[in-house]
Amino acid sequence: MVKVVRVHTPGGPEALKIEDLPVGDPGPGEARVKIEAIGLNRSEAIFREGRYIQPPGYPTLIGYEASGVVEALGEGVGNVSVGQRVSVLPMFQQGRYGVYAEAAIVPARALVPAPEGLSQTESAAIWMQYFTAMAVTEFGKAGMGDFVMIPAASSSVGLAAIQLCNWAGATPVALTRRRGKETALLAQGAAHVIATEEQDLVEEIKRITGGKGARIAFDPVGGPYVDTLAQALSEDGILFIYGSLSGQPTPYPHWPAAFKNLSLRGWVASTIWNKPDRFARGEALIRQGLREGRLKPVIDRVFKLDDIAEAHRYLESNQQVGKIVVEV
Repeated sequence: MVKVVRVHTPGGPEALKIEDLPVGDPGPGEARVKIEAIGLNRSEAIFREGRYIQPPGYPTLIGYEASGVVEALGEGVGNVSVGQRVSVLPMFQQGRYGVYAEAAIVPARALVPAPEGLSQTESAAIWMQYFTAMAVTEFGKAGMGDFVMIPAASSSVGLAAIQLCNWAGATPVALTRRRGKETALLAQGAAHVIATEEQDLVEEIKRITGGKGARIAFDPVGGPYVDTLAQALSEDGILFIYGSLSGQPTPYPHWPAAFKNLSLRGWVASTIWNKPDRFARGEALIRQGLREGRLKPVIDRVFKLDDIAEAHRYLESNQQVGKIVVEV
């Protein structure tokens, strides 16, 4: 029996229930992993509330990014070995599997060797953010001379985008609602910070870019503000929308898009890891960036598994700059 977190009814952080349950043995193509650290993702809070794109059946497991040690292998698994330190990537349907636990069974295809030189806590805080942020450099082709707007820039994905932009030679412009995080974002590599509730985004972007606008926006918020983002883009700019944190319908910004020939693209990280060639390139790039110090996970705060509800409350407080990790 091990501690496992399950959700029996949709709700707030108090819906996360710690239970003693048997884990069992892995089936074909699966592995059992002793979980040592869990990286929290905003989508897990949305899943907990019952608002995720894939509604759960109750009771449900939760969580899909972690690090640990392989304990057992199912039939046909050859990519990892028992005793190996691994990272669990979120390459499976949330709820069908879940890593909020002392031990968990996961698809073996979701396991990669933990990067050398990183702690287990850091190994749980890298893959989702960098694969998601690769939209900017691998598909947006951000490079020298490009300005990139990054809403919700203090999130782990936002900071990953800042690091990738700097590596590629692009200029990251961090967007945050108020000025309270400006110093922290500048310290994390943002070239400029715009407080969108206190400053006029379009005018600030014009000032920063000499009137031409930003070429890329990388937005996890959605909702009506995408029209403002579109107005701040340059001719032939691209707007990535990879989330819906606003909880509001996202309109199509027709006139800015039409007059400036903009491209709008939905984005999820599985666009990379569901394609073996893309996944191999992306994994190699992340490992290179970690080795060379160009990429470094930023961990804001660490909780214990017994405090998982408090960790979710902190996640939803929007106070953090970087990743929230739960140690097991």
